[in-house]
Amino acid sequence: MTTPSDDQEVDNSPTAYELLGGDAPVRALVDRFYDLMDLEPAYVDLRHVHSPSLADARDKLYWFLSGWLGGPSLYIERFGHPRLRARHLPFSIGIKERDQWLACMMQAMNELEVEPNLAARLHQAFFQTADWMRNKGV
Repeated sequence: MTTPSDDQEVDNSPTAYELLGGDAPVRALVDRFYDLMDLEPAYVDLRHVHSPSLADARDKLYWFLSGWLGGPSLYIERFGHPRLRARHLPFSIGIKERDQWLACMMQAMNELEVEPNLAARLHQAFFQTADWMRNKGV
């Protein structure tokens, strides 16, 4: 067993996964996100990037977010490293799709009453990831 040296600090602060409330709230966030994508006309371009059934996408995002937020590494246990950009290259993702993804996730967080400071922190992290996924200019 290793112990931190004097110049290393142990971060005992709760993870985003813990701050959200764990497994059930993460699943609820993903489910609301995909429900909104399916229902709201504002997300039509984002919806068209997905297959007719969202079941597989729901599971994969839930598994991914679980680990990304600091909880169990469900996605990695099933598929290995996420390789997000490589896995999304077959899909046309531009600024419009990025912005719809972010707006849809923000709406889901707002509707589920995610604590505002946590929602803002997650939005910033989601933006950085979503912007990196873009593979077309517009």
